[in-house]
Amino acid sequence: MKSKNFFVKLGLGALLLLIISLSCCSVIDNSEVGIKFKKFSLTEQGKLVASPVTGFVFFNPITTAVYKYPVFIQRVDYEPFNVTTRDAAIFSMDPLLAYQINRDKATDIFAKYRRPLSVIQEGYMRTCIYDAYRITANKYSSDELMASRAQFEAEVRLMLDKSLGDEGFIVTEFTSQITPPASLSQAIEAKNEAIQEALKAENLIKQAEANAKIEIAKAEGEAQALKIKADGEAYYNRTVAASLNELLVRQDAIDKWDGKLPEYNGGGSIPFINIGGK
Repeated sequence: MKSKNFFVKLGLGALLLLIISLSCCSVIDNSEVGIKFKKFSLTEQGKLVASPVTGFVFFNPITTAVYKYPVFIQRVDYEPFNVTTRDAAIFSMDPLLAYQINRDKATDIFAKYRRPLSVIQEGYMRTCIYDAYRITANKYSSDELMASRAQFEAEVRLMLDKSLGDEGFIVTEFTSQITPPASLSQAIEAKNEAIQEALKAENLIKQAEANAKIEIAKAEGEAQALKIKADGEAYYNRTVAASLNELLVRQDAIDKWDGKLPEYNGGGSIPFINIGGK
């Protein structure tokens, strides 16, 4: 019986030792950065005394604690922001942000905010995005913003790289879905339809002009062909007429001859027509 109680007490002691060990140890893997800090110690300026740690970290849980931040890429799909352009048009911005913590600044981030990343994302980082949109949009008119959306996003991204980068957040991706006010969308659609109709009319005019040129060219070709044909026929008729005139003269002379040859004083008769030709 005593032996059994001994083993029970030994088991309870081992369990208690394990619980205490687990509460005094933390494991920081490669996807995280650990910050070890003293709970009750501040510098003269009121800054928390903290240091980065990795691997197996042992500490006194009464006076010390270890906090972890992930350092792999985080993606945040924010709710849309409404911002106003220079000419008071209200645009909706639907941003998607991808970022990661700068390992070298993780301790400063914790010392300053002492909050989980989810809280920082919806607080400080969301404010930075809204300010970047607001300040940049105020430089553009509504037409300019619609015509230069890529430039607008590039300027917003530049501001975020500066504001978030200074705090230790590295922006790896930033995109926006920019939605103009309904009235502007309708005006743009009407303008595009008018442009399409104008292009369609212009194409019809060009097609009609091209068809007319084709018909003119065809008519000119036909007229030229008729002229050539007429000239050929006239030439043929002139040639035939010239040939016929000589034959007709000869035929007429033959038809009128009475069969008697002309006589002359020397005696005998000679023909006055050279029937054999020249």
